[in-house]
Amino acid sequence: MSVRRGLLDDVGLVSRARERIAAARRDAEAVPSPNIWHWPEVYEAENRAQDIDGEVWRVLAERADWTGRDVVDIGCGSGFHLPRFASLARRVTGVEPYEPLVELARTRVAALPTVSVAAGSAQRLPLPDASVDVAHARTAYFFGPGCEPGLAEAERVLRPGGVLAIVDLDVRHRPYGDWMRADLPEYDPVEVDRFFARMGFESRSVETRWRFADRAGLESVLRIEFSSRVADRAVKDVVGLSFPVGYRVLTRRKPTGLLVA
Repeated sequence: MSVRRGLLDDVGLVSRARERIAAARRDAEAVPSPNIWHWPEVYEAENRAQDIDGEVWRVLAERADWTGRDVVDIGCGSGFHLPRFASLARRVTGVEPYEPLVELARTRVAALPTVSVAAGSAQRLPLPDASVDVAHARTAYFFGPGCEPGLAEAERVLRPGGVLAIVDLDVRHRPYGDWMRADLPEYDPVEVDRFFARMGFESRSVETRWRFADRAGLESVLRIEFSSRVADRAVKDVVGLSFPVGYRVLTRRKPTGLLVA
């Protein structure tokens, strides 16, 4: 079976998702994610390849421990990260704007009683005020200036002392960052860093690796992430089945409102 058929085919989900993708109307508030929206099975292989050393998860656990707490995963996609949070959290809610992915996520977590998935956007989370302890978003919506509505919404649903954790790719880290900047020459990482600093976030740089089972999977992922020109370059740049990737883990804790005399 080819990687493009993907790891979700064995439960009969991809064909149904493709049909829904063709017919679905995009949420007016959602920032489209053409990689996972159009190629969910290839993105599944990408998720399996990412952070093979577990460094992102290690830093997340240090800065936003979710053990015994209530978690919302904003822009959860097909729910890949939900079971990992559920293994330690009290309750996990995945929020995703794109209905075909909502269905995939619900199927993935159907046997997990502490996990639910709801349709909604980062700017309009379907959760009550002060209802979660950790809000997590990974390469979804929070890309710098312009994401203020989502930041405010995450603050609304966090309890005092809760943490908003944003995981994003670091465009200054080679080689993946070079490929990203080739496709996004207008992206200014310095301004993005300044934005998040103004918003009160602490930033931790993380280096990890992506590792694939075979070259077909690696090339398929690179071709949904980059333009044809840049993907051709990336495929030539990578020797073997893995390459280093840099991330930034951005965290901000909601004030408790307690004053110390």
